[in-house]
Amino acid sequence: MRFKTILRAFLVVLLIVVAVAVFYGWRAFPIATGFGAKAMCSAIYVSGRNESDIKAVDLNFFPLKYATLEVNSQDSSVTCSLFGLAKKKAIFRSGVGATLVNDTSEANLRKQIFNIPGKPSLLTDTISWPSGDKITDSFPASVDSLSLAAAIDVIFRNPDTPQTNHTRALIVLYNGRIIAERYAPGFTKQTKLPGWSMAKSVTSALTGLVVEQGKLNISEPASVPEWSESSDPRHAIKLVDILQQSSGLDFSEQYNVPADANRMLFMESNAAAFTASHKADRKPGTHFRYSSGNTNLISRILRDKLGDDAYYALPYTGLFYKIGMYNTILEPDASGNFVGSSFCFATARDWARFGLLYLNNGNWNGEQVLNADWIKQSIAPAPAAEMGEYGFQWWLNAGQKNHPENRTFPELPADMYWADGFEGQNVFVIPSKKLVVVRLGLTRTKFWGEHEFLKSLIRSVDKVAL
Repeated sequence: MRFKTILRAFLVVLLIVVAVAVFYGWRAFPIATGFGAKAMCSAIYVSGRNESDIKAVDLNFFPLKYATLEVNSQDSSVTCSLFGLAKKKAIFRSGVGATLVNDTSEANLRKQIFNIPGKPSLLTDTISWPSGDKITDSFPASVDSLSLAAAIDVIFRNPDTPQTNHTRALIVLYNGRIIAERYAPGFTKQTKLPGWSMAKSVTSALTGLVVEQGKLNISEPASVPEWSESSDPRHAIKLVDILQQSSGLDFSEQYNVPADANRMLFMESNAAAFTASHKADRKPGTHFRYSSGNTNLISRILRDKLGDDAYYALPYTGLFYKIGMYNTILEPDASGNFVGSSFCFATARDWARFGLLYLNNGNWNGEQVLNADWIKQSIAPAPAAEMGEYGFQWWLNAGQKNHPENRTFPELPADMYWADGFEGQNVFVIPSKKLVVVRLGLTRTKFWGEHEFLKSLIRSVDKVAL
């Protein structure tokens, strides 16, 4: 009798475990396979990386370490499945990178037209930095080169620990000049690497360009069709609220569970429409809640305001090509909207150029590419960000309004701001020290060592301790 009771209890527990596993798999597997297919497709066809290295390093985590990835060089696609389930496919298209086949047919995706302007035919190695890639050998006498090199050595050690922390590319600009540049084996100055959420800062810059054209007013209600009725409480959400991550939308930005952000990026065909379907649970402008969905709303708003041809041209003719970012690409979702929150690939030097544009208040070789007032607004703390930690899609080190010592990096300058991406992608801008720092890598811890590295870097520049 006792044995039967134990057996029944065991079977009940087993059924519960199986049910939980099935439920988790039903929700999580399509996200995981979407991530795997998209990551592999972009890494091979945009970054030019090796398939086996991507599997062994980038996708070597649960459950993707058990995934089947099929790379088809004939049609430039990658298909990913888990135990034969939740099959997802990503296709590569020249000029726009990789896109997941979601809620549409592959044939329809391949029929889409993107009038991406071709980059100028230039020999960038003959053009001086920063517009080109010709670098002078001189080194600023004010910089301690030995301590700088030692600090860089530390972050390239790539320790073999359970939590991956690999630096793949690093560039340091001082007063506009490259004073340090290093790449891990297998990566070069030509390698386009993912910026992940650094794309948000790019989308912010593009918004500034459209505002300058007079086609957008950030103080007006955001142009979102799903909220067009004045009776809809979301109708009151302004574009500035979305820029400052205080839209009030109930959107979950968790990454380690099947939440809104992951579903949006890897299961939905239209990231903006998915976000717009969410209800608001806070009054606009009153609560800071970081959301990739907000940025994708902005991306669709730009498209609606400009029309397709101008929208697809804007990043390239309005920004990238003006400042020498000839190796940068934005990837769209299946609806044709750029995934402005997450899918931007660029070389380390291009990311450095982007940071330098901001350091120079939008001026590039005498041309005001981006309005200086837009940059000033972009790095002013949002009213809802109580720690002074966010502006227009940029992270800030400003600190709490009445207690500025309460900030993310209390030992680093309060005027520092940065673009921040998943797995340790960063562009730091420190105006008071004339510094721009780009770090690209694969980090699965909260920090990659940026605090100590930036402190060491500033000591190298100042030759005095902080």
